[in-house]
Amino acid sequence: MRATVIHAPFDVRLEELPDPKIDGPGDAVVKVVASCICGSDLWPYRGEPPVTSPRPIGHEFVGIVEEVGAEVRTVKPGDFVVAPFLVSDGTCPNCLAGYQSACQNVVGYGRGQADGGQGEYVKLPYADGTLVATPEVPDDSLVPSLLTLSDVMGTGWHAARSARVKAGDTVVVVGDGAVGLCGVLAASRMGAERVVALSRHAPRQQLAREFGATDIISERGDAARDAVLELTKGVGADAVLECVGTAQSMTTAFDVARAGATVGFVGVPHGVEVPIGTMFSRNVGLAGGAAPCRAYLPDLMADVLAGEINPGKVFDSEIPLADVAAGYAAMHERRAIKVLLRP
Repeated sequence: MRATVIHAPFDVRLEELPDPKIDGPGDAVVKVVASCICGSDLWPYRGEPPVTSPRPIGHEFVGIVEEVGAEVRTVKPGDFVVAPFLVSDGTCPNCLAGYQSACQNVVGYGRGQADGGQGEYVKLPYADGTLVATPEVPDDSLVPSLLTLSDVMGTGWHAARSARVKAGDTVVVVGDGAVGLCGVLAASRMGAERVVALSRHAPRQQLAREFGATDIISERGDAARDAVLELTKGVGADAVLECVGTAQSMTTAFDVARAGATVGFVGVPHGVEVPIGTMFSRNVGLAGGAAPCRAYLPDLMADVLAGEINPGKVFDSEIPLADVAAGYAAMHERRAIKVLLRP
């Protein structure tokens, strides 16, 4: 099969790898219908952390089940399934508590037990604990939105849930990537009265408004803080979604939070220090982390299939898997919000 392999910074290649096969009774092999490039894939692409040896990459895909192990009960060959960005067993205490991303037996894609997600096929263990099937094979027009449920829509939802967004709130979303935009959609769907998106890019601003943003702030740093405080008459936001993971984005998130607010963070942290003094003096909370997308998948899937949400709009580029290197370059250079790959 063909699959994407990262060799070094700015060096991803589509290569021939062995076809996957069932190794254990809980395994499944999925024929990929669509996959995509994640913002978190850009960290190793840029050399953070360094790539020490070639490895398959990618962790977001949807597809048709090709084969299952003898003990798999919840999916069967022919099912259309969404795969969360981490493999979870579904039975450990953390999974049962709804935090499958912290599964005690968690498996990452492309790490040996599971194939990388940007390929023609993916073999993974713990099929029952991981894969979620649609009631029937969906129309192709729904594939982009279903694909977002593997990561970015669930992650945006987790940011809003962790920030305790509720009806009538003023919410600030820091970050205008696919996760931040899905955070806008999540906050709006949760009933926020005012959703402020921090974005400097016109196409992303437009999509943020489509997803429910009531205000757009294009400034960064102290200027963004001042603009939010002006909008909120000096009070700040009831909830803040931090969807980037840098020191500057986290600082901004705390700067715009009102006393007693919670910052929901889902950006993979790089060089971030938590301002514990601010948290103490202003009673600002911090919650979040790696999103348990498997926990949110059934409800979000129902919303997509019912036409209640259309998060697939975050895909502003769709290209063949053969052009995956160009897709990485486009996202790195911010010429694309999110790139969808078709085998």
